[in-house]
Amino acid sequence: MKRCLLAALLALPLAAGAYEINGVRLGGSELDVRKAFPTAHCKPLEWKSNAADRRCDDAQISVDGVKVRFTSYTRNDVIQAFDLRFETKDLEKMKGSLKSRWGAPLAENTEVFAQKDKPDRKVFKMRWEKGGDRAILSAQLDKRQVAVEVSRGNFPEEIYRVR
Repeated sequence: MKRCLLAALLALPLAAGAYEINGVRLGGSELDVRKAFPTAHCKPLEWKSNAADRRCDDAQISVDGVKVRFTSYTRNDVIQAFDLRFETKDLEKMKGSLKSRWGAPLAENTEVFAQKDKPDRKVFKMRWEKGGDRAILSAQLDKRQVAVEVSRGNFPEEIYRVR
């Protein structure tokens, strides 16, 4: 019984920091971003939002050999969200990387949208959720960029809400 409880307690930090990239995780701080990405540019958010008060951007990071643009959003020095942008040609490599970091996604599918007088539009999506935290990879397969958005709570609804 004691061993099971100890094992569960030791596993808690791993579960709490489930969404992490190069040492930066949801719930971390701006200092974590600056340590992991020394070339990151951090500044106050340019609009008023209840979701965040600062952002850090770095276009020079690498995740498992893939060049990635990184942005994090903090509120009271706690990372509430981060996103990654990379080229579609690296999609397969990043899918494998994210699965190895975050485990199997809850959902993984390609949606096809018929368009009149145009080729069908295909959108690939992967989704992870743990408690109030979520990560979503979305790729319009005919576009150049893929987005991964990682957030907690109601961040996606609040970040661009007009105040």
